[in-house]
Amino acid sequence: MGLLRVMMPPKLQLLALLAFAVAMFFLENQIQKLEESRGKLERAIARHEVREIEQRHTWDGLQERNSVAALSDREDEVVIMYNRVPKTASTSFTNIAYDLCGKNHYHVLHINTTKNNPVMSIQDQVRFVKNVTDWREMKPAFYHGHVSFLDFTKFGVKRKPIYINVIRDPIERLVSYYYFLRFGDDYRPGLRRRKQGDKKTFDECVSAGGSDCAPEKLWLQIPFFCGHYSECWNVGSQWALEQAKYNLVNEYLLVGVTEELEDFVMMLEAALPRFFKGATELYKTGKKSHLRKTSEKKPPTKESIAKLQQSAIWKMENEFYEFTLEQFQFVRAHAVREKDGELYLLAQNFFYEKIYPKN
Repeated sequence: MGLLRVMMPPKLQLLALLAFAVAMFFLENQIQKLEESRGKLERAIARHEVREIEQRHTWDGLQERNSVAALSDREDEVVIMYNRVPKTASTSFTNIAYDLCGKNHYHVLHINTTKNNPVMSIQDQVRFVKNVTDWREMKPAFYHGHVSFLDFTKFGVKRKPIYINVIRDPIERLVSYYYFLRFGDDYRPGLRRRKQGDKKTFDECVSAGGSDCAPEKLWLQIPFFCGHYSECWNVGSQWALEQAKYNLVNEYLLVGVTEELEDFVMMLEAALPRFFKGATELYKTGKKSHLRKTSEKKPPTKESIAKLQQSAIWKMENEFYEFTLEQFQFVRAHAVREKDGELYLLAQNFFYEKIYPKN
């Protein structure tokens, strides 16, 4: 058999070619439109992702700002309570707070009790706690005064003030107070003191068994830390001593000693820069407005010191002082290092790791 060929007429061939060309043109046109649509879609997706990133950054920034604002608000709510013990360099330290309050933007308020009574009535306790807690116009605040420790939690307060304090060697404190009552100090030299005119020295007072230098007069730092309980003011109470220790450890951020006041100031600046930024430099090189010295003070003899040290009251007050000093030195050892006779604050010594879930 021979091969049968079907020949398409020329016109049909032309039409078929034309139809194919049109189909190809249409197909290419559709492909181009699809490409354009895909490009538009990709650009839309990209714009959406950019907006999401911008929104996320905006939200993160807002959260960060809110977090910073919240932190600032919390710092602006802080109240520091310095229930200062007489003749422990309390005026010297308080004047540093006064010198810095304008620069660091906080308020300083003196708690002036009638006749410097360190124990408040129950109604005054309620008033005082309410004032400190609700007086927002005065926050952040630094309160100071010769007032014994007051437990704010007893009054239903959620946010307690931050307690700080300074204490001194008990006999050194008593000697300073003895001469202060007679001769005053260089802070207000013209002010007439209660015992002015009494020229008897501290040694003469001890030798004569005077009341102003009696061992009972040593009983002050323990009750100031013990607080507003009757037993705190019973001279020689073992319960008061233990309660004072408990409050020092559990209720106070930091308690320094007069003999190492500069170290106390340095650590406060590190822990509470909102209040004490610049305090160390002021203490070292300032105009010395914070310095205050009792006039006409004469160091006691070894005999006078030995006589006072025989009393049970001195032993308890000294135990509290040694306990405070040990605690202060422990805190300092973990906060500073000494180099060439100078103290340097340690840098941050912790970090975070193994944070989950991973983003």
